[in-house]
Amino acid sequence: MVDACARHEGAAVNDGDGTLSAKAGGRQFGPLGTALVIIPTYNEAENIKTIVGRVRKAVPEAHVLVADDNSPDGTGKLADELAATDDHVQVLHRKGKEGLGAAYLAGFRWGLEHGYGVLVEMDADGSHQPEELPRLLTALKGADLVLGSRWVPGGRVVNWPRSREVISRGGSLYSRLALDLPLRDITGGYRAFRAETLQGLGLEEVASQGYCFQVDLARRAVKAGYHVVEVPITFVEREFGDSKMSRDILVEALWRVTAWGVGDRVGKIKAKGK
Repeated sequence: MVDACARHEGAAVNDGDGTLSAKAGGRQFGPLGTALVIIPTYNEAENIKTIVGRVRKAVPEAHVLVADDNSPDGTGKLADELAATDDHVQVLHRKGKEGLGAAYLAGFRWGLEHGYGVLVEMDADGSHQPEELPRLLTALKGADLVLGSRWVPGGRVVNWPRSREVISRGGSLYSRLALDLPLRDITGGYRAFRAETLQGLGLEEVASQGYCFQVDLARRAVKAGYHVVEVPITFVEREFGDSKMSRDILVEALWRVTAWGVGDRVGKIKAKGK
């Protein structure tokens, strides 16, 4: 975790050119090191080769970790084939489908154990554009965590039904208000972390999944005093395969965010009463 003199209030919107790094309280950020792009998969056979190829082309020096939850459609086997011909691609085979959060946590642990300096979250379905990854990495040179944001100026979504956009915008707005977070896109899953940031977030305490997993990591980062910035991205709806979004994920997000918000407010009241 950052020390007291390195802390700063809130987060900032960043247009991706690094101009806001001076708002990090005068901190000096070290070199990034090698980036590991973690791609969780479950039944992504139609997408995995394309997305890995795009990542490798967009940022050739980056490494890729496919975290496969024992996909019955053979995604894991296809990932192994990619890894066999490219030493920048690794595969983490998991026992079964345990959810997005669990897959990312396993990927984070693997990446930290292997000494990567940057760990990136990216969907397998092409909704996160690998061609925009250089923008996130540029912004990370002056930040602890960078969020790819659909809801800052310049960000947008493509091929989404209006109903889904309303749910996503509403979820981010509710989370922002309930948790008092200065972020526009709290539920988005295209992110780049410095390794030391993840090490300071208390990952062993994270049990949330889906949208809620992303909210949880964002709130932990802001509460810990890390410098969090958002850069605009274009989110493109998947062409192949099925969305992993479900009613259970949305319900979990609602009750967890509400519980966190209430807990934060109770804590502040108690602190004032001392």
